[in-house]
Amino acid sequence: MSSFTKNAIKSSFLKLLEEKPLSQITVKMIVEDCGINRNSFYYHYADIPALMEEIAHDEADRIINDYPTVESIETALKATIDFVTTHRRSVMHIYNSVSRDIFERYQWKVCDYVITTYSKAALSGVEIDPSDKELVEHIYKSLLFGLSISWLDKRMDPTAGKKITRICELMHGMSDELIKRCRKDQ
Repeated sequence: MSSFTKNAIKSSFLKLLEEKPLSQITVKMIVEDCGINRNSFYYHYADIPALMEEIAHDEADRIINDYPTVESIETALKATIDFVTTHRRSVMHIYNSVSRDIFERYQWKVCDYVITTYSKAALSGVEIDPSDKELVEHIYKSLLFGLSISWLDKRMDPTAGKKITRICELMHGMSDELIKRCRKDQ
C-alpha cells in the first residue's frame, strides 16, 4: 500500500507540474488530486522539495538502468536529451524554480554515471594512474554538465541540442588521446 500511495503522490505532482509552475503547486493540490489526506503525504515526504528529489533520483536510476553500458558519451547524452525533451514543461518548471539545486544534483548524478561507466569500458585493460583517471573523468563530467545546463538556459532550443550533439561528435576520439597520454607504460 505504501508504494501505491507514493506512486500516486508522484503521479499527481508530475501531472500538476505539467500544468503549472512549481511555485503554484501546494501539498493540498497534490493530495486532492490523488485522493489521499495530508497526513499520508507527510508520512512519505517532509515537503515538496523532498518529493522532487526522490523523483529526480528515481528518474536518474531509470536512465541508468535503461543504459547499463555506455558505448559512447553521445548515446548517454541522447538518452538524457530525449527524457528532458519529452518532459520539457515539467523540467523547465523545476529548472526555473528555487529548487534548481535538486535538478543540478540529478544532472550531475547522470553525468557522473555516464562518464564513470564509459571510462570503465574505455579503460578496460589499460593501466593509468588513478589520479589521472579521476582528472579525465572530472573533465568530461564537467563538460557534459555544462553543456546540459547551457541547453536548459537556452530554454531547450532545438538548435542548442544539435550543437551539443555536434560538440560531442567533434570531440570524439579526444578521450582516447587523453587516455593515451595517461598510460603508465608510455
